[in-house]
Amino acid sequence: MTQNMSIRQKIIKYADGVLQDHEDDIVLEFPLTVFVNDMEFATMVCTPTHFDEMVIGFLASEGVIRFRDDIKSLNIDEDKGYAYVELHADITTSQEYYSKRFIGSCCGKSRQFYFHNDAKTAKTSTSTTTLTPEQCIKLMNEMQHSSIVFQQTGGVHNAALCTPNEMMISRTDIGRHNALDKLYGYSLLNRVPVRDKVIVFSGRISSEVLLKAAKIGVGIVLSKSAPTDLAIKLANDLNITAVGFIRGTSFNVYSHAHRIVKE
Repeated sequence: MTQNMSIRQKIIKYADGVLQDHEDDIVLEFPLTVFVNDMEFATMVCTPTHFDEMVIGFLASEGVIRFRDDIKSLNIDEDKGYAYVELHADITTSQEYYSKRFIGSCCGKSRQFYFHNDAKTAKTSTSTTTLTPEQCIKLMNEMQHSSIVFQQTGGVHNAALCTPNEMMISRTDIGRHNALDKLYGYSLLNRVPVRDKVIVFSGRISSEVLLKAAKIGVGIVLSKSAPTDLAIKLANDLNITAVGFIRGTSFNVYSHAHRIVKE
């Protein structure tokens, strides 16, 4: 597995009215093409770390697999930028459904903007986990301080899988979806129960990010940034607590606030 996530590069820096030579850390960008059962499935542009987790998490979020054991073999060719996945069974869903809009119903509500695979894999949370405001702030600070690559480059997203009391693991990627897929793949590879876990995220909570969290199976998403209106609608529909703008000692709770409790 490639460990370098950035390189040093000579640039020209302008500061205080002066142009001068400088060296800067530049985040790496790497294309990885995924083949499933000898058929090209997708190309992911990513940060070149934790390829196995990302591929497994991606396939699970797309509904191609449900468990790690659905995969017969997984081989990464870093030199060519290929990931070869062999499943124990054929893909049962037509590939056109991975980008085809689907409108389904849930409790009398219409879930618009789902794709077919989202409707199949997004889970309504049954989590009973709660957090105090202090825990929300602590987990965000812990994730932010753990990301050396972000501090060096400013060019990546960070995501962490946490218990209410501590960060378990964090993953970094130029793609926000990739960072979440790496968390998903980690939990599947290591058989980590996620119902009682929390996702902490550095970026905006879009509808796609919210759906990724629902597919992983957590009930709480903490973000440094803002949610979108569709993300809030989906969070309400899927029983997920969305918390945004965690900065300093303040934040906003946008859905299912019963999980944020004062001691």
